[in-house]
Amino acid sequence: MQSFRTPRRLLLSAMGIAIATSFATAPVFAQDAGTTAGKHFAIVGGYAHQEPTGNADINGSEADFDGSGAGTLSASYYINDNVAIEGWGAINKFDHRVTTAADGKIATVSSQPYALSAQYHFREADATVRPFVGLGYFQSNISDEDQDNIGPYADHHIGVSTPKGAIGTVGVDLNFTPNVFARADARFLKGSSDIAVDGTKAGEADMDPVVVGVGVGARF
Repeated sequence: MQSFRTPRRLLLSAMGIAIATSFATAPVFAQDAGTTAGKHFAIVGGYAHQEPTGNADINGSEADFDGSGAGTLSASYYINDNVAIEGWGAINKFDHRVTTAADGKIATVSSQPYALSAQYHFREADATVRPFVGLGYFQSNISDEDQDNIGPYADHHIGVSTPKGAIGTVGVDLNFTPNVFARADARFLKGSSDIAVDGTKAGEADMDPVVVGVGVGARF
């Protein structure tokens, strides 16, 4: 089965550039990051691109879901300077065009993921550059399934069930001041959906998207 378009090298390169830039600029801001320790809350607003990386089929035909961007928001509670619980989600919808090799575009669908994760932040709280990793659980609301009156499903309804499962996160924070920081992160969401046509199961979609984002945060 053919996979979705998977620009993994591009996504990993973007993450690498963000991390490298953070390290390169760290000395400039180090003098302002001395009193971050002991703060328990953080909020981050940002923008992310979601790209499905898995496989899908509908009535025996290989299907492809393309990627798109959306705004994101996260809120974290730091149990201590290194361990945090994060709630993260998209504040608007990622839109996906669904195509097959034989018929071209057959539908559009929107997804809006949200997740709860435990995170570990490396280095001291006062460090200017702080990498982190996380693991948790996500669900993604699926909506706006639309056939646009085109292709073989123009007179039928295509439904996609809610994907849910594990989410893994890698990222890095760059502290500008004790209260303000920038963030770059990459998230992998592992979950599958059933595809139905007029209410009858017709295939599956292992969307397994990678979500790469950047944002600005406040810590208090």
